[in-house]
Amino acid sequence: MVVLSSELQQRLSVPLEVGPVQLQSRVLQSPLSGVSDRAFRQLVRRYAPVSMLYTEMVQAAGLCHAQELELIMAVGAEEQPISIQLFDCRPDFMAEAARKAVDEGTLTIDINMGCPVNKVTRKGGGSSLLRDPETAEALVRAVAQAVAVPVTIKTRIGWDDAEINAVAFAQRMEAAGAQMLTLHGRTRAQGYHGPARWEWITQVKAALSIPVIANGDIVSVESAVRCLEETGADGVMCSRGTLGYPFLVGEIDHFLKTGQRRPVPSLAERLQCARDHLQLLWQYKGQRGIYQARKHMSWYVTGFAGAAQLRQHLCRIESVEEGYRLLDEALLQVV
Repeated sequence: MVVLSSELQQRLSVPLEVGPVQLQSRVLQSPLSGVSDRAFRQLVRRYAPVSMLYTEMVQAAGLCHAQELELIMAVGAEEQPISIQLFDCRPDFMAEAARKAVDEGTLTIDINMGCPVNKVTRKGGGSSLLRDPETAEALVRAVAQAVAVPVTIKTRIGWDDAEINAVAFAQRMEAAGAQMLTLHGRTRAQGYHGPARWEWITQVKAALSIPVIANGDIVSVESAVRCLEETGADGVMCSRGTLGYPFLVGEIDHFLKTGQRRPVPSLAERLQCARDHLQLLWQYKGQRGIYQARKHMSWYVTGFAGAAQLRQHLCRIESVEEGYRLLDEALLQVV
């Protein structure tokens, strides 16, 4: 049974300060490309009313050319606190995109310096900046000068095992004006494989004066508490553990504040949440949302008798009505 130590309770009992911004939760929802759209964020917000949420990653230069990116950046007043995450390698584009993001209502500007995907790194963004700290510094300085909201960074421990430079890189980002840093405890070469190496988060936390948020393998209340105890981090960020399980951020936040667990969602509650997600994707995106819902349904529908067959059907739905019918039939069997 996981128990909060008195030291950890005391450390977490005050708001998380990101420059002039005070956050009432130390559990954050990661920006997830192709996932953390408004529908997903609405469900996370349902269970985590005060946690910081992030939009999908937005390419700064693309804002000049693609209307869809403007829609990705659009956030509702009810979504606060929320941050818009940007990526690029050109300071002027980043500064302009940051100004647009502030106009949309972002509470902070988060710069992605950790995405390992080739199509991002080839353009000089994401984790490729770990190999180009001068450009990374220039990005932070340009954005910090362009907007009045705090600038934050999300990065990794290094490019590969031969190039782990987390501490020196993080120190340079703080000196350039970053006011919070989230560290994913894997290298770019690891992608999302192998255990996150939290010991590097411990080292970065010891080296910085700004808040450090731990990311990587935060998949439960137990892992969140263990990470906070081991690293001394100021908070945790949930990523893939929320796929098909938007309850996670709220579960961890509730435990850190009360020392009490929320009841584990029943199968009926999980299926109802899947149905709500399908409805929101249809509401916000129409037919495109139905196609996007297929992957979400595969994440929700797992771990119970008949899940594989239901999942196969849901991953092929062509209409919202078809999805409703399949989920409603499943709900009738478990209620």
